[in-house]
Amino acid sequence: MAKRDFYEILGVTKSSTPEEIKKAYRKMALQFHPDKNPGNNEAEEKFKEAAEAYEVLSDPQKKAKYDQFGHAGVGGAGGGAQHMNMDDIFSQFGDVFGESVFGDFFGGGGRRGQRSRGIRGSNIRIKVKLTLKEVAEGTRKTIKVKKYVVCDVCTGTGAKDASSVSTCKTCNGQGQVRRVQNTILGQMATTQTCPTCHGSGQQITATCNKCHGDGRVYGEDTINIDIPAGVHEGIELSMNGKGNAGEKGGPNGDLLISVEEVKDTDLKREGNHVLYDLYISFADAALGTKVEVPTIDGKVRVTIPEGTQSGHIMRLKGKGLPGLNTYGKGDQIIEVHIWVPRKLSSEERKTLEKLQSAKNFIPDINETRKEKGFFDKMKDMF
Repeated sequence: MAKRDFYEILGVTKSSTPEEIKKAYRKMALQFHPDKNPGNNEAEEKFKEAAEAYEVLSDPQKKAKYDQFGHAGVGGAGGGAQHMNMDDIFSQFGDVFGESVFGDFFGGGGRRGQRSRGIRGSNIRIKVKLTLKEVAEGTRKTIKVKKYVVCDVCTGTGAKDASSVSTCKTCNGQGQVRRVQNTILGQMATTQTCPTCHGSGQQITATCNKCHGDGRVYGEDTINIDIPAGVHEGIELSMNGKGNAGEKGGPNGDLLISVEEVKDTDLKREGNHVLYDLYISFADAALGTKVEVPTIDGKVRVTIPEGTQSGHIMRLKGKGLPGLNTYGKGDQIIEVHIWVPRKLSSEERKTLEKLQSAKNFIPDINETRKEKGFFDKMKDMF
């Protein structure tokens, strides 16, 4: 199922200000918040969808990539709302709502939206090499990445076992502490991350023997990357949550994928068009012939009309590359070059000398002007 446009999801436009985008997300998130819609899976999916849209449109760099390349630029290689963890959303965007919103709508500061889950993992950057054919058709790459992964013993908690985890006494499991100060303007309440549990709401009395309380270990992960058709050199795709695992149960970082095109032996890319230099003999150019030329999809046979001049351009419609997130394809452009032999056998020389003396072989001066440089090229053959 194709993803909906992020601007459409939030009901904003490309020209909307960051504050307008934030306001639109806040409105949708409040409408579809799981605590207001208990047991409603559709509302939860819309809540996730809005969060994914806001994650991109609130970040200037991600927004620029999305505006240029669509979903492929920010998550086309994987990710999406279905991969976002609800706690990750709350911890990442809880500041959008503010203290009063949670108090008014969701029963105060004790909701999960205010709890911080460890430290987010860092992003990882990799390069993926693609052939022209892979660029044309899109492809799936399976790669192995060395990175931090969730500890398989404690499953990211950092604790030795379940009995080693207890509720934080400082914040009573809320992950945050609320302080009230008296000022000349009255009482002022502030909320900050609990200094004891660092936002997790839990205290660990004995750490995991494998990760020593970190919740992650250095290892290897096998990742499938779906590359859309029409990408180009230098474009950066992203996979949400496929970077380094977070510390102490924190959300994963992202995997950032830079595309590198492998140089083709025959074809050259220019935008969505493909260029090919075709070399033929003087005889084939004069008499006409049929030759095979390589394309992205394999060899095709083309007709060279008689009297073809060097520099003649032929076009194979639709034999180029597709655009990213657009319809249609570019063309393959063939430029004909007449190959002139540097050395001749005595028999070949005699044949050409006979042609040189033939009346029809020597163009008149007006025809020569029309076919610029033809006579000079012919003299070089002898």
